[in-house]
Order: sequence, then C-alpha cells, then structure tokens
Amino acid sequence: MTAFHAYPFAAIVGQSLLKQALLLCAVDPGIGGVLVRGDKGTAKSTAARGLTQVLPPITLSEGCAFRCAPGQPASACTVCNTDPVQRQDTVPFVTLPLGATEDRVLGSLDLQQALQGGQRAFQPGLLAAAHRGILYIDEVNLLADHLVDVLLDVAAMGVNSVQRDGISISHPARFTLIGTMNLEEGDLRPQLLDRFGLMVEVSAPTDKTVRAEVVRRRIAFETDPGAFAQRWQPQQDALLAQVAEAQRLLPAVVLDDAMLELISHLCCEFEVASLRADIVMHKTARAIAALQARTRVTPDDVREAALLVLPHRRRRKPFEQTGMDENKLDDLVDQARQPEPTPPQAEHGDTRGEDAEETPPSDEPQQEQEQEGEGGQQTFAVAAAGTARRISVAATPQAAANAASGRRSTVADANRGSAVRAVPDANPDRLAIGATLRSAAVRGALAGETDGPLTVTRDDLHRQVRSGRGANLIVFVVDASGSMAAQRRMEAVKGAVLALLTDAYQRRDQLAVIAFRGEQAQLLLAPTRSADLAEQGLRELPTGGRTPLPHALQLAAQVLQQAAHHGAQEAPPLLVILSDGKANVSLPGSSGDPWTETLQAAQTLAAQGVPALVLDTEAGYLRLGRAAQLAEALGAPCLTLEQLTGDALALTVRAQLGAR
Repeated sequence: MTAFHAYPFAAIVGQSLLKQALLLCAVDPGIGGVLVRGDKGTAKSTAARGLTQVLPPITLSEGCAFRCAPGQPASACTVCNTDPVQRQDTVPFVTLPLGATEDRVLGSLDLQQALQGGQRAFQPGLLAAAHRGILYIDEVNLLADHLVDVLLDVAAMGVNSVQRDGISISHPARFTLIGTMNLEEGDLRPQLLDRFGLMVEVSAPTDKTVRAEVVRRRIAFETDPGAFAQRWQPQQDALLAQVAEAQRLLPAVVLDDAMLELISHLCCEFEVASLRADIVMHKTARAIAALQARTRVTPDDVREAALLVLPHRRRRKPFEQTGMDENKLDDLVDQARQPEPTPPQAEHGDTRGEDAEETPPSDEPQQEQEQEGEGGQQTFAVAAAGTARRISVAATPQAAANAASGRRSTVADANRGSAVRAVPDANPDRLAIGATLRSAAVRGALAGETDGPLTVTRDDLHRQVRSGRGANLIVFVVDASGSMAAQRRMEAVKGAVLALLTDAYQRRDQLAVIAFRGEQAQLLLAPTRSADLAEQGLRELPTGGRTPLPHALQLAAQVLQQAAHHGAQEAPPLLVILSDGKANVSLPGSSGDPWTETLQAAQTLAAQGVPALVLDTEAGYLRLGRAAQLAEALGAPCLTLEQLTGDALALTVRAQLGAR
C-alpha cells in the first residue's frame, strides 16, 4: 500500500503572507485561526494541509477519544482519569464537511453500545477529534447556518457541551480554525468572520517565472511524492525546529505598554469595533517576535500583526472592499517609533504620586457597544414599522410580523437545520436515534423486559424533524432599454436595487441579475451569494435600445428551474422585475405580439407558483399602466417609482418572502 504524502509546506512557492499567518497560529493557537480568501487554485488548501508536517508532536494518552492534554483530563474521559499510557502523536488535522450533521460534529449517542448492551454512552464527534489540533473547513462561507452557530458557541467557550438524546456531557474543544473561501460564493457572517484571528488575501502569481516554478514542483510531486518529500525534508525539519523554539520562547516575549497603546491606537484609527482585535493583535505581535527568536515586540511586529488582524474587522459598508490604507498604517507606526519624554517616576515600578494613581478599568465602552447593538435593533424595528404604513401592498398578519422582525423563509423539515422534534414514523428518512431508543426502552420496561440487549421494533422508530432558515434566491430582472434611459429613473432604480442588495447581503440570500435591452435579455450574474458581484453588475449596466421583456421573463424562468434542479434553492425564490412594461420585441424566432407574449410568460410563471414583485419605472404625465397589468398577470404586488425608497422596498421584499 502506497504511503500518503501531503505536499511539503516548505515547497509552496510564494504566498509568504499565507505561510506566515499559518506559522503564527502554530506558535500560539490562542490567536484563533486563519481565514484564507482568494481565487481558485491559489494553494489555499495545500498550505493548510501541509501545516501539520511542520508542527511539533503532542503528547496524549493511549486510547483517549478526547485527546486530553497531560494533566488536564476531561471529566467524561475514562482513560485519562485512571493511569494512562502516554504516547507521542502528530497534531490532528480534521476536515469539517459542508454537509456534516450536528450529531457528527458535536457527538451523539453511541448506538452500538446502546443496542448491544443497553448502555447509554457518548460517541465523540469531529470537535473532540480536532482538540489540540486543526479544524479545517473548505469553502467555509458555504457552511450551513446551524453548523456556524455550533462553531460560534464552541469557539467562544473552548468547550463542547452536548445536551441531547438523554446525554449531558462536556469536553474541551480548543482548536486552530482554518477556513478557505472564494469571494465569488459570498461572504461570511460577521460573527464567524470575527472569530478568525487572522485573515489573508491570496491571489495567483502574475510573474511567469513564479508560475512556471509552481507547475514544475507540482508535476515533480505528482510523479514521485516520496522522493519529492524527501528532497524537501531538510527545509521541513528547519521549519519544525523554528516553530518548536518559538513555542518555547513565547512565554518570555514582552510586549510593553507603549506597544499596547500603539495596538489600541491602530484599532481606533481604523474604526475597528471588536475588542477582540486588540487581543488578537497582542497575541500575534508576540508570536511574530517569538518566530524571529526575539523576546521583545517592536513597532514593526505590531505593523505586521495589523495587516493580518484588522482588514476583516474594519468597519465597512456593504459592497465596500476589505483592505487597509497601508500608507496611513505606516504613518501611525512611524509616529510610535519616535520616543516620548518619560517621567522620572515611570522608571520605578511601584513609585507613583497620588495624582498618578490609576483607577480600575471601566466596563463603560463594552456597555456602550451593547446598548448600541440593542438600540440599533429597536430603532430599525421602529423605522420598519413606520415605513410599513406607507406601503400599499397587502400582506398577511404573519408576513407583516416576519417583515418587521427581519425574518426570512423558514424551511420546515429541512435537510439542513436544527432538530426541533421527533415524531413516530415506521419508515423514517432520518432516524431520530435517541427518541427511537427511548421508545424501545419504555416499551421493554412496561413489558417487564429488564435483562438482555434492547430490542427495537418498527413501532419504536421515530423520524427527526428539522427546521432552519433557508436562503432565498432573488432574481432581479432589470429593464435597461431606451425607455429606461432617463437619468433620473435609472438613478432611482439603481438606488432601490442597492437597498435590496444590502438586505440580501445581510440575510445570506442568493442573487441573480438579468438585464434586457436591444434584441434579447442577458444573464449578467448567475445565482451567487456575492452581493459585491451583483452590485458591480448593476453599476456597469448599459442602457439604450428596445425592450425584449418576453425574453427576459423566459430567461428568468430558466434560471429558477436550473437553480431548483441543482439544489441551490433552499427556500421559495422571489422574482423582482424593474420595468415600465412597454415590451416591443418578440421572443427570438417569433413574430407574435410582444405584449401578448409578455402576459403569457407572466401567467406561466404565476401558474408555477413563482412569487414576484413588480417595480413600475414608468414616469411622466401620460402613463399606460403596463407594469400594473404585468403584475396582475403574475399575481404580484406593484410599486410605483415614487415608492422606490430603500426602506420601503426592502421591507416589502421581506414581507413577500415571509408570506411564502
């Protein structure tokens, strides 16, 4: 059997910032992990998987399922709480699949022991396997919301607590979280984004010499992985020794008050709200010094840490690109290099006058942040309620409540989501193990069957019912013809759509953009979660020409069908049409009346149950009202140009989605 060889970490060409960030997390796992963003094929996964080869081995007990640290056994570990046999092992590298269930991630009832011996035992999950190691998530921005919630809880506490199936257990779960993602698939939830200590943007090299070297090394590795790994072993050993020495040196590294003030100053200057940024920068700067075999942090260390810690935490508007003004950063760091006069008493550690007496740190900033968050939600709710009264769109009371609370469609009994209950089912598609075993145990006890293994019959089977918020697909169909070319109308439409994009960005919806002008419609943006790409497509939208509205509706129907076929549609879609309805181009290859074809296409969509919203862009004194007729054929509400305010439009869309 051929031995498996991962691509050597030292052999990766370029990507110095990515390799530096990974090594820093190896020196101090408390940094919180690395988020790697970039295009496909830029060595993101290769670097993450190769990291374990340059990490010193860890000590654990033989047979321990929780990977307990020596002298720190988990309360549930029966091995480490006795007299275990210690051994050395490599740092674990655990991949969390996007389609993993909560039971697989958190751990669950050990079904084998329950069925064979009638014992209730815990089977550890992926979080236990990743303890003291690396938890890797490829395309982390596509991770299901219920798994994101799990990771947030565990990352905050460092402990995995499981309360399900009659089991109540907790065990340590401290790991380095490494995630990779492609921005074309959308961004991360802000809460999870902040949990990544460092972030690195990677891109493919543009130098032909560097690209050629990448190909040369990769082909050599695929031809003979063993020989390639052996050739790079000296560099691998040198990195391992460097990391081991940095880990040993880290406790002795000093970051003085001047550097701490610089860290806080940078966070304030770059408008970083999260206090976690200050803490992570402190840890990262010390790890940088330790990796360079130094025991004192310098301003250059703080600058390097800022480039890794601050860009993804900097307060920015939706669609504003991440990044930092490095010129500004250099100026701020240069100012810190200039020594300030030191008061004489500062040289004596415990000597200070009455005026210099320090007061305990206040919690006031944190309270202000919490009040700001709560106040923002309350203010939004009040504004939303006020705006709702100005919209002339009928909605059910439940839809209005959903809109005011900002809810999205709830997918009942979804394949992905949190388990909400278990119901009896003789032929379950998803077996609720705990409920099934409890039913068998109760039935056996009532029948006097107290000895022997537990017997499960078909009458005991229960089905697991799940529920979760599904992402909606919103398809924008934008009229870019000459009838829409008036500057005021296009500005109003783009402003309204920007408000919709902002709303969709906040709720992780999928977006698609169809524009129609000239002889036919065009799919500007296939369904994606990247609101940045959608906004860019609309910003560069050309105008002028005729109005092929029938083809636009036909293309929209095809997009919705393909999304449903590929499983991208987790919840009901929404078709948002921005047009004055003045169709004057027939379907390709047809000589029929364009308006008749438009109504027929609209009626077909309505028959398929596609929810829609028509935004009437017609302006002027004389109006034909074609958009209202189109809305009637679609069975959809219609808003006029005067109602295209951002708040009103976003609230209406939420009401439409919540009503489905």
